[in-house]
Amino acid sequence: MSISRRSLLLSGCLLPCALPQSTGVISIDTPMAPPEWALLERAVLAESVDAAVEFAAKYVDPRGHFRALERWGGNDGPDDVMETFHNWPLVYALGADDRILGLYERIWEGHLDQYQHAKAPSAEMAKDGMYWREFPTAFDWEHNGEGLAAFYHYGLCRPRDITYRQRAVRFAGFYEGDDPQAPNYDKKLKIIRSLHNGSRGSKITPASVYDWGGEVEPGEDRHTRYKTASNIRGDHPLNLCATTLGMNAYLLTGHKRHRDWVLEYAGAWRDRILQNKGNVPTNIGLDGSIGGEWGGKWYGGTFGWNFDSTTSSRNYYMRGVRIAMGNAFLLTRDASYLQPLIQQLENLYAAKKVENGRTLLPNKHGDNGWWGYGPNQHFDVQRDLYLWTFDPARMTNIAADPWIAYLRGSNAAYPVEALRAALSSVRRRVAGFRNDASTPDTRASDHAQRYNPVETTALVNLMNGANEPGGSGNLVHARLRYFDPDRRRAGLPSDVAALVDGLTDDGVSVTLVNLSQTRERNVIVQAGAYAEHAVVSVAMEDRTVPVNAASFPVRLAHGAGARLRITMRRYASQPVLAFPWDAAR
Repeated sequence: MSISRRSLLLSGCLLPCALPQSTGVISIDTPMAPPEWALLERAVLAESVDAAVEFAAKYVDPRGHFRALERWGGNDGPDDVMETFHNWPLVYALGADDRILGLYERIWEGHLDQYQHAKAPSAEMAKDGMYWREFPTAFDWEHNGEGLAAFYHYGLCRPRDITYRQRAVRFAGFYEGDDPQAPNYDKKLKIIRSLHNGSRGSKITPASVYDWGGEVEPGEDRHTRYKTASNIRGDHPLNLCATTLGMNAYLLTGHKRHRDWVLEYAGAWRDRILQNKGNVPTNIGLDGSIGGEWGGKWYGGTFGWNFDSTTSSRNYYMRGVRIAMGNAFLLTRDASYLQPLIQQLENLYAAKKVENGRTLLPNKHGDNGWWGYGPNQHFDVQRDLYLWTFDPARMTNIAADPWIAYLRGSNAAYPVEALRAALSSVRRRVAGFRNDASTPDTRASDHAQRYNPVETTALVNLMNGANEPGGSGNLVHARLRYFDPDRRRAGLPSDVAALVDGLTDDGVSVTLVNLSQTRERNVIVQAGAYAEHAVVSVAMEDRTVPVNAASFPVRLAHGAGARLRITMRRYASQPVLAFPWDAAR
């Protein structure tokens, strides 16, 4: 069946079907001397795993429990445990050794057991356990999203895991308005009812400093930053991070209700932001009005634009919008979902200051207008917008970004420099945790994050043509993804390296090389992290091979490599987490 029939765009929405895998094999027989970038890429994968094994032995006990103080709240709560391991499933999905996925699985299960038993007696929603139904009882999505980042990436590794699929559907159900034990979502007003929400529902009553900061030991001051954070009523843009729960459930099951909720909730926020002249409101009242719990002020709210006058940060107006609008765009290719991000950036640049040749943007808004000026904090959003749209207007403020410059044909040294830097980071972090003299009875749950030795940023940039998803609960928006058909697993096969060196609206250039001088390797190249794109054809040297599928197999002879020029139609199908050799769902 042709691509056009399988992937027809209808009113901004895509037909819920995935394109098949191509049956024709592209053979690469031309010898290629091992490039430095390829050797470095495989070294980053290998060294990250070796370091992760040692890291886990130090910070995780045999039960999978994290060796740290068990505390509730925003300082060093349970979310910080899994945030430490946020990219471990991701590096496996790129092609790292099986050991790291086994470690992640033990740590994930262990932390669920650990924090379902851990209690915070003074916190209303956590007094009987910090987790319930394997999920945070009720907290904000700065933290909930960080704690779930690794969980989402696990779907790239084991999408057929029954327990994982059951959890994904249950977690999504907490926010779709039909679970009586988790009253979070108001279906009529299309809001999540509080800044604190989770498996026990939304907390509407004022949040105490214990609800925010957990218990304190004598002489400790863990509550100062939360003394003005009691009003958590109503919706907040951070809650948009919850849309990835619905996305994940849809990617796994194809059930329409999950897709519909993501688009409904993201769409409601899109409309509110555009109604507010492109400025993200940081409180929506329980009556559905902008600023409804803060005297009608769109910039009010805990973690709002004007929150905490002692700092120019801690207002979190962009994180959830970036994640949710990206999710909605991935489902629909409807550019209206990107307008809130575009207009908010335009508003910030319209209020900019230039000092000593530096452009400073406001990060706060209060009764007297914009304030809290500093360097641009939104490069990731700007990269996303450019990579999603390929609109030249989205390039204006990121042209000097080293990776973007490389993709546009300059900065040729970037791959080697970035991968060398990644290896150096692994070395520094290994030295850091080896020299760490902290003990479990004094160690905070966020203590070891600085030593996480797994490096993925350069890898996802260079292998997948993807912006780094970060550790906040974002999906991987990628141009390419790889599978090992011989081992029936995600990621590049052993000895194989990939380098994306150019992106256009309808194409990608990638070099594949087999570093093994004695064994051939097979790899499947997929268009998109979730098979959302369609490969039209693949050109290699002087020949072009028609594909007309979501993925295609490649045979690499021993010591062989080639640069492929792939023509594609982006967002041609509904995204799925199924592997190419499995059924669509």
